[in-house]
Amino acid sequence: MSLKAFHIVFIVASVGLSAFVAVWGIQDYSRTSDTSHLTIGVASIVLGVVLLWYSTWFVRKLKSLPGS
Repeated sequence: MSLKAFHIVFIVASVGLSAFVAVWGIQDYSRTSDTSHLTIGVASIVLGVVLLWYSTWFVRKLKSLPGS
């Protein structure tokens, strides 16, 4: 597996983990009303969005490189 492919797989795995932690944090907040769980959930959503933006930027950058 090339380094480029590994990078894309790692980004996808990170987005999935971020989504899982967001759901977990928000569900725990609804059950316990602990604001730290809500903070974790919201931060994970923000991180997931940033990672999605980064993945689109990275793929576009790959297309502009020679030999891709």
